[in-house]
Amino acid sequence: MKNKFDFIVDKEKNTITVKREFASNRQLVWDCYTKSELLDQWFAPRPLTTKTKSMDFSEGGHWHYAMVEPDGKEYWGWMGYTKIKPIDYYDGLDAFCDSDGNINTGLPQAQWHVVFSDEGSNALVETTVTYNSLADLESVIQMGMKEGLTSTMERLDDLLAKLNA
Repeated sequence: MKNKFDFIVDKEKNTITVKREFASNRQLVWDCYTKSELLDQWFAPRPLTTKTKSMDFSEGGHWHYAMVEPDGKEYWGWMGYTKIKPIDYYDGLDAFCDSDGNINTGLPQAQWHVVFSDEGSNALVETTVTYNSLADLESVIQMGMKEGLTSTMERLDDLLAKLNA
């Protein structure tokens, strides 16, 4: 059975809401979202890989990482954590940046609200991404966010299957 995957765009609120079910317990899924050694194994669409430069998963902390093409080209990202309630949710500010962590203000930034809940013996993750403008929302859709997230979530499925084996 295919796990639940909803990708809902609300152009009035400038949001994308992603609901995704994983065949694993909530604690392990939480760990996969909040520990760099696990994020590095799944947080990029194929064939890209992820590498963490620095991570401090705490309120006021951040995750500075790159998605890396097979040819070595790097796309740097920054997630600044603003609120954390362990294994229930976290909030953060997501942005594009350079390898030194300088935010690229010319590209869309977004507020992320990521909620973890139980769905029977599975975990459900609901991510609401709020953009500053409709133009920013449409920009990330044009960049292929739905396709990228679909591939990224499949990688997390693969990692969870390996960790649960």
